[in-house]
Amino acid sequence: QVQLVESGGGLVQPGGSLRLSCAASGTFFSRYAMGWYRQAPGKQRDLVARITSSGTTDYADSVKGRFTISRDNAKKMVYLQMNSLKPEDTAAYYCSTVRMGIDYWGQGTQVTVSS
Repeated sequence: QVQLVESGGGLVQPGGSLRLSCAASGTFFSRYAMGWYRQAPGKQRDLVARITSSGTTDYADSVKGRFTISRDNAKKMVYLQMNSLKPEDTAAYYCSTVRMGIDYWGQGTQVTVSS
């Protein structure tokens, strides 16, 4: 059983920064890839960034150069540093992982970019 809890969302002006955190429970955290997804109202949930167990990262084209995903295996944490935020980054952001073919999701944290 895995539980994921996101935090760090909020309201930020365009050009600003936020750091999202995801706290994971369960064992063998370091063995699994972790991802951040986002979903805007009326749109599908899309992958934003992913980090493998070995630390390899991958990003959606729309966030490359602005967002950075990282993990702290000792703390069972995953982070998403978001810089140069744009109004189109507004969405609910979710932390996710897959284990034994089962998708696990957090409850999400809202990010709103607006002046």
